[in-house]
Amino acid sequence: MRSSTKLCIGDRVCQSSRTVLRLQSRQFLRIGRCHDSDSSRGGLDIMHKELLQEIQERRKSQEEILKRLNQLAAMTATIQKETSVTAPVARSLAPSMAVPIARSPAPTPAAPVVRSPAPLPKGPVPRRSLTSSVAPPVSQPPPISIPPPVFLEPDVPKTEPIISSRGFEELPSPPVDPQQKEPLAGPNVMKVVMVGAECAPWSKTGGLGDVMGALPKALSRRGHRVMVVAPRYSDYQGISHTGVRRQVSMFGQSHEVGYYHTYKDGVDYVFIDHPSINKRGSDIYGGGRLDLMFRCALLSKAALEAVWHVPCGGVTYGDDNCVFIANDWHTALLPVYLQEHYRNYGQMTFARCVFVIHNMAHQGRAPFVEVNNLEFSEEAKEKFRLYDPVGGEHMNILKVGLETCHRIIAVSTGYAWECQTQDGGWGLHNVVGENKWKLRGIVNGIDYQEWSPEQDVFLQSDGYTNYSMDNFKVGKAQCKAALQRELGLPVDPNVPLFGFIGRLDYQKGVDLIRDNYEWLMGEKVQLIFLGSGMQELEQALRDMENWNKSNCRSWVGFSVKMAHRITAGVDMLLMPSRFEPCGLNQLYAMAYGTVPIVHAVGGLRDTVKPFNPFENSGTGWTFARAEAHMLREAIGHSLDTYRHHRDSFRALQRRCMDQDLSWDHAAQLYEEVLVEAKYQW
Repeated sequence: MRSSTKLCIGDRVCQSSRTVLRLQSRQFLRIGRCHDSDSSRGGLDIMHKELLQEIQERRKSQEEILKRLNQLAAMTATIQKETSVTAPVARSLAPSMAVPIARSPAPTPAAPVVRSPAPLPKGPVPRRSLTSSVAPPVSQPPPISIPPPVFLEPDVPKTEPIISSRGFEELPSPPVDPQQKEPLAGPNVMKVVMVGAECAPWSKTGGLGDVMGALPKALSRRGHRVMVVAPRYSDYQGISHTGVRRQVSMFGQSHEVGYYHTYKDGVDYVFIDHPSINKRGSDIYGGGRLDLMFRCALLSKAALEAVWHVPCGGVTYGDDNCVFIANDWHTALLPVYLQEHYRNYGQMTFARCVFVIHNMAHQGRAPFVEVNNLEFSEEAKEKFRLYDPVGGEHMNILKVGLETCHRIIAVSTGYAWECQTQDGGWGLHNVVGENKWKLRGIVNGIDYQEWSPEQDVFLQSDGYTNYSMDNFKVGKAQCKAALQRELGLPVDPNVPLFGFIGRLDYQKGVDLIRDNYEWLMGEKVQLIFLGSGMQELEQALRDMENWNKSNCRSWVGFSVKMAHRITAGVDMLLMPSRFEPCGLNQLYAMAYGTVPIVHAVGGLRDTVKPFNPFENSGTGWTFARAEAHMLREAIGHSLDTYRHHRDSFRALQRRCMDQDLSWDHAAQLYEEVLVEAKYQW
């Protein structure tokens, strides 16, 4: 305010009209408007009436304007994301009709605030006296104009800015559709990348392939975004090249790998393509030691690059909120490469790795000098060094994988304990013991889409039939007769029918069955074998069939169709494994109402509960030691129950089928471990 006009309202006012008009001019300057000093009192009254009428009209239309603005509020979140300009802040003319003000996530200069005039009294406007001692202020509000469209946020709770893992402020997520169901994982939804040397149905030699084929689908059903990375051993049908090729440094050279992709059952399947992998077919683990080590290292490196460069559904996974699941020693280098080649250099700092032990007996041992092929620093190479009384000094890939990963899962609770013992640890029991704080046992599940007697496609022809727990007595009898006819055995519904399905080696205990062969034939039972492996055990199966073709059949090799049909047709399944990390055949058998007879070890002890005839409980027969006479005793108990207590045997079959053996429960337990790994630095 200029010094020449320094006057206050409390100054004495002259009685002359000239003094009053000067005072009025001073008041108009305060609100940015100046009227002519010679305006008459009548003109002022008219002006007041006009202003009052205009303000009242605008108050009446205020509600209508605000309703129109609130109709556009639904577009606020989208517009805020598309523009970085903050909408000006609008305030209501009437305090009683205030509207929430939209806030931008980024700070902007404050917008000018337009304040409303003081509420005017109702009724006629009183006239001012020119003789009053103090002239009341005559205020004229600035011209009121309709502001440009401002999208005002409705009554939505205030959201705090989100800081991304890279340190940038991000806009809040759009409102959640109330009709959309929350994923089963809730706030723990993440990106999961499973890496393994085999994956059913494209490649499989054992239980690992089944796990790689079934667990990802269960995790996807819980709401996670899941990718499976496996080698492309042959020209698989239904997969296509992504057009992505990457250079990977390995064994002192640069190698180009390609990526193939398909999407199935909610899972992205990515296959690594390289000349060393192609055309291996069923010989997945064949070749020399260096050849196998090269393929395993190549798979681990290519899987780490896949999350950055392979566009699954048009969008790459990225490394934020991402957890890798490495399976067995073939991918034990993945957590080591993740730490030594990425995290130590500020890359993939929010990615984690969980390692799953399927079989401790296979560890990736080699002379220590061969660690130079894997391209690690001298400090990292020392982590591979191991000395044990059996192997001496050597490099051990499984050892460094267990030490480097963020969490460890064993495929059953019992096997998690056995890995810490001298017998079950295979030289790494001390390493597992030192890292038991991050070890947990989780029993595998089965995929009911593939292994279910109600919908098994292999039971829909050749006299077989699908069945459920409601009609399993009739259904299993029909499958048993069809199996006997197909394999050339006498069709007899009352003869006890035993089966064995598995790899032919001493771990699976098939030699224990061989040692009891004569006793079994003396008990007038029928015996069916399916498997391949060691040559001497394959010959033993052929010999047993030749000795008694009316009671024994041996299928040397492997057939998925026959595995399903044997599981459905036999009465009891023999699993005398010397050690079994988890085992899947006993789970398949119970789902089909086939009673398992198992050695109580590892996952077999966790999944098969001993039969108790007095309490009418249990799901099978178990024996304590892997010895021929112990197996014979367990088989004897099963024969007695089958022949003399058929109702008790039927109840046992029903309890087997009445269990939830699906992957959904196991996937929930896996998720808990993934969350623990996610928050471990």
